[in-house]
Amino acid sequence: QVQLVESGGGLVQPGGSLRLSCVASGLIFSIYEMRWYRQGPGKQRELVASIGTGANTNYANSVKGRFTISRENAKNTVYLQMNSLKPEDTAVYYCNADVEGFEVRSAFEYWGQGILVTVSE
Repeated sequence: QVQLVESGGGLVQPGGSLRLSCVASGLIFSIYEMRWYRQGPGKQRELVASIGTGANTNYANSVKGRFTISRENAKNTVYLQMNSLKPEDTAVYYCNADVEGFEVRSAFEYWGQGILVTVSE
């Protein structure tokens, strides 16, 4: 069974930085696109950033120039570097990835449990 586990969240002041990490574990054959979503209070879940196997990236307009997504394939890990954080970035952040396992040789979408990021004085 594939699991995604996020870390690195917490409380930060406006203008500060945080780096989220997400590690995929299990019998993994390959990981394709990896993504970060977020869901703020009273809001719908939204796609924040994505990164393909060729390291091509896409970002939501609201985070362009402030957030950077990257991946370390040897460690089955995706990162989200968040700079110049704003109160409106407060949300639960979810890791998401398309993973092909050894046991079932088809790619399925997996989610992490989510991690809270709070931007406040």
